[in-house]
Amino acid sequence: MSQATIGLIGLGTMGAALALNIADHGFDIAVWNRTTNVTRDFHASAGQLAARITPTETLEALVEAIAEPRAIILMVPAGQAVDDQIAALRPLLGPDDLIIDAGNANFHDTNRRSRDGSGPFLGIGVSGGEEGARHGPAIMGGGQRADWNRVAPILTAIAAKFDDTPCANWMGEEGAGHFVKAVHNGIEYADMQMIAEIYGILRDGMGYGPDQVAKVFNRWNDGPLQSYLVEISGKVAGAADKETGKPLLEVIVDAAGQKGTGRWTAIEAQHLAAPIPCIEAAVVARNLSSRRDARADGERLFGAGPVPMGDAAPTEDALENALICGKILCYAQGYEMIAAASEQYGWSLDLPTIARTWRAGCIIRSAMLDDMATALAEGGNRNLMFAPHFTKRIQKSHAALRQVVATGVAHGVALPALGAGLAYFDAMRTARGTANMIQGQRDFFGLHGFERFDGRKDQHGPWAD
Repeated sequence: MSQATIGLIGLGTMGAALALNIADHGFDIAVWNRTTNVTRDFHASAGQLAARITPTETLEALVEAIAEPRAIILMVPAGQAVDDQIAALRPLLGPDDLIIDAGNANFHDTNRRSRDGSGPFLGIGVSGGEEGARHGPAIMGGGQRADWNRVAPILTAIAAKFDDTPCANWMGEEGAGHFVKAVHNGIEYADMQMIAEIYGILRDGMGYGPDQVAKVFNRWNDGPLQSYLVEISGKVAGAADKETGKPLLEVIVDAAGQKGTGRWTAIEAQHLAAPIPCIEAAVVARNLSSRRDARADGERLFGAGPVPMGDAAPTEDALENALICGKILCYAQGYEMIAAASEQYGWSLDLPTIARTWRAGCIIRSAMLDDMATALAEGGNRNLMFAPHFTKRIQKSHAALRQVVATGVAHGVALPALGAGLAYFDAMRTARGTANMIQGQRDFFGLHGFERFDGRKDQHGPWAD
């Protein structure tokens, strides 16, 4: 009996889609799910691809169905479930058999699993949702380069393509792939939040209905903001609820869920001392969105937040430019965080390669990413703001961002991510800031010392006497 080229454990939404993608690209795959009926139903519904799929009902049968040296993808929930699955699987494997965690793992867990000595291990970030998993995701690999090379022919074949170039690359050792995926998700949080904030101005400040909002986003998707998230925002705004016939946005509760990856990014940024205010603001905004009762109490006590902007409302072009500027600033922060992690963990993360990996398949794919890859290749680890191409874009758009944020503040529209982007921009263009006051304060109450402009360090103010 011929044996499968690769195995996969976990036939949930993402796992099933990934397995079909692998089979669709001509690779024989063996699959196993903890619930046997799920495995049977998956195989029965695979149509013509069923011939390339070997369903198994035990872990032992899965292992036997895969050609040596084996490679097995785990698509199970992050955390303890991954550790439990590895513990059950390792005793059945040979010393060269490779386990690949393709779920949304915390990169610290991937570091630990890579170092435990139990056998070859890869941690890969997979972005693109169910559609991407089925027809072409962006894939960010982490682990030993030799282990990546073993399965690269499969992973590059199933990945999304940008100008025929696979959006699947090795990022670095240990948890580098899952780290890059986490930052991707953090940028995703911020990008989504900024789009939602612009929607809030259109709806609450300018009185646009969902159909008008849809037309604005659809038009923007034909310009510099062309991206998956702007595209689907137009589709969401233009959709109708099947049950009531109302615009779908009018029946969706204003509380956004999250799976934790954005939170991981914000937490890790603090450990790295990497400033990512747009991403942090987006995480805070999601947390606030869930506090619907408290927000209702606030409205009763203080009055409704957003008020119509009237003649003060920004133009659609100003809103577009504000979103362009905010998007660039958000990505600049994400790349700076990746550069900080590269230095901290010794991963030698290549920023242009990361940008190229995100050009197709993933949730944050956009027209800007190809230009970002070029700019990062030309400037090394230079902040994206200071790359000539993006400097020019920011010079043309930052006034619009300031106008939009100022108008929103004046009319009670919460703009946490766009506002954080503007504050970041202003801080990054201020040669002399105000931290000298903070240094003086720290020395006053704790004698922490400060540095003088004449170069002397560990100095104290007169209070030290």
